[in-house]
Amino acid sequence: MNNTIEEGGCFCGSVRYSFESNDYPSANCHCSMCRRISGATFVSWVAIPSSCFDYIKGDPKKLISSSHGVRYFCKDCGTPLACSLDEDQKNIYITICSIDNPQNFKPKDDLYTEDMLDWVKT
Repeated sequence: MNNTIEEGGCFCGSVRYSFESNDYPSANCHCSMCRRISGATFVSWVAIPSSCFDYIKGDPKKLISSSHGVRYFCKDCGTPLACSLDEDQKNIYITICSIDNPQNFKPKDDLYTEDMLDWVKT
C-alpha cells in the first residue's frame, strides 16, 4: 500500500472516518468480549496509529467495555467501529469490515485462540 487515504464507517453512514493507509498489524480476535459485542464468531481488527486516524463525520458512542479498554460504535445503527486499549495508547483498533475496502486489510494473525469456538476453523 502506498500511504493513500482509506475511509470507512458505519452501516447507516452517520459515522465516517479516514486514515492513512499502510501495512499495519491486523488480526482476528476470538476473545469472548469481541464475540459478545459483535454477535459474531470473531472480530477482525487493524491497528492504526492514532495520529493517522480521524473521524470525518459524526461522533461514535463510547462504551467502557472493560477496565483496560473502550469501544466505539454508531449510536444510530450499532455498527462496531473501533477499540482503544490502555496498554497500546498510540494505536486505535478499527474493525476491518467497517473499512470501505476491507479486502485491502487481510488479517495476519489470530488472537485469543484459547477462547475460539471449537467449530471455527482458521
